[in-house]
Amino acid sequence: MVGASSLQPRLLSSFVGDRLLQSKQPVSRLFLYKPGNKHVSMQLSRTLSGLTNLLFNRRNLDEVPNAERQRLRPGKLSPRRPVPDHIPRPPYVNSRQPPSIASGAEVHDEKGIECMRSSGKLAAQVLQYAGTLVKPGIKTDDIDQAVHQMIIDNGAYPSPLGYGGFPKSVCTSVNECICHGIPDSRALEDGDIINIDVTVYLNGYHGDTSATFFCGDVDDEARKLVQVTLWNGALTWHPFVSVVASHKVTEECLYRAISICAPGVEYKKIGKTIHDHADKYSYGVVRHFVGHGVGRVFHADPVVQHFRNNDGGRMMLNQTFTIEPMLTIGSVNPVMWDDNWTVVTEDGSLSAQFEHTILITTDGAEILTQC
Repeated sequence: MVGASSLQPRLLSSFVGDRLLQSKQPVSRLFLYKPGNKHVSMQLSRTLSGLTNLLFNRRNLDEVPNAERQRLRPGKLSPRRPVPDHIPRPPYVNSRQPPSIASGAEVHDEKGIECMRSSGKLAAQVLQYAGTLVKPGIKTDDIDQAVHQMIIDNGAYPSPLGYGGFPKSVCTSVNECICHGIPDSRALEDGDIINIDVTVYLNGYHGDTSATFFCGDVDDEARKLVQVTLWNGALTWHPFVSVVASHKVTEECLYRAISICAPGVEYKKIGKTIHDHADKYSYGVVRHFVGHGVGRVFHADPVVQHFRNNDGGRMMLNQTFTIEPMLTIGSVNPVMWDDNWTVVTEDGSLSAQFEHTILITTDGAEILTQC
């Protein structure tokens, strides 16, 4: 495996975007490094981060402190599922080059907007169906099979499949898994929480969404993360995620962030809105994984940070991007498994996430990933 020093130029250009190559910030800022700390990490998009391994975030699974809840462990992977030849593939599927964050925002004409609405709606429908499968005893690989089949039955391609070598068609992140969980032979247990992250490629456009679901009867620890009594009445509630909980802190963070979006609004207001709401309940906001532009490409500008920040840039009319906050009960520090994708909390504490693809309109923002 290549050493970190020789990887740095490639990481900066391929995974972070050209603007960081021109940054005057010291490397310690770019890599979220503090002298004397054991862990070194780097800010990347939620999906792109899994490609890097970075040689920094690795840690022995046995170092996670013991707790009553059994810690997540890798299961067995089934073979890669085929996609019919007539279904168009995203360019990265047949490329040997690692995917990169495309420079420039995803801004659409009327035809592009309609294509984004179609891909977003299908992604939402697939996620809704996947949520109905969540129950004790079902394997995450069974969820992948169902998601894969529904996507190809609708003439679309499951965007994660083959993205930088990702082996499955959906991400299933259970309990302490922050993101990028690979579906495998592990069966869901009563009391688990699971984030299901669906992206479809339909007619040349990606629609990206996720939600966290309860499996059976969850304990108070999980409910405190995803459930509050405050109703955010200014926003439309999604019936398919009501199986998770009636009111959720993490999802409220998402909807509050969406509510402030409009042409000319600074991207950094998204992070402040999310962070302020999470702070009310003393939950951690994961900093290492971000939202992103999405449309004709899977990952594009802008990088949407979910925590307080001073990033520049403003939203544009007819632009599409994701907002996808991840909250934790305990540590926000990520640890990557040896599969180079699965990311779990450093201390084994629970993590929850919700995500939508939105379109910036004259009146604010339209949620594209809803049924």
